Amino acid sequence: MKTKIEVLAILVAGVLLSVVFVSAQQPRPPQGPPQPEHDPLAEAMFPPELVMQHQREIGLTDEQKTFMRGEIQRVTARFNELQWQMQDAMEALAATMKENAVNEQQALSQLDKVLDAEREIKHLHIGLAIRIKNKLTPEQQEKLQGIKRMHGPGQGPPRPEVNPGPTF
Repeated sequence: MKTKIEVLAILVAGVLLSVVFVSAQQPRPPQGPPQPEHDPLAEAMFPPELVMQHQREIGLTDEQKTFMRGEIQRVTARFNELQWQMQDAMEALAATMKENAVNEQQALSQLDKVLDAEREIKHLHIGLAIRIKNKLTPEQQEKLQGIKRMHGPGQGPPRPEVNPGPTF
């Protein structure tokens, strides 16, 4: 009985040492706060949430509010449809990739469907940002730039998540 306990203890110690060794080999993230990636478009555009949160402060007219609400609702509806399409396409791609012998043409065709949905989602977001910016006066844009500077980069309201696609 004692030998079984000793063997078990040695095995547990070996596993723990292996875990420590493997984790020591993993690259460490840089110390300090993570540096946000530079987004040149973020400097030039205004997220819909920022505009709507500060609508009184920047003096949005009723016509501007109505326009923006309509655009946001239209884009959100289409975005939700595309998210469903992209999820279906990703599931089909994953199923294709799980086969022992992957049909390359079928897999790449499914990948194209995923990428097409992602492209349309990004197109929707940028188009909305352009329409919102074009509806704002230069004075309103200047006020929003000041608000963005006060909050600092990446400190604004959360943006809707877009699935960037598969990571390989």
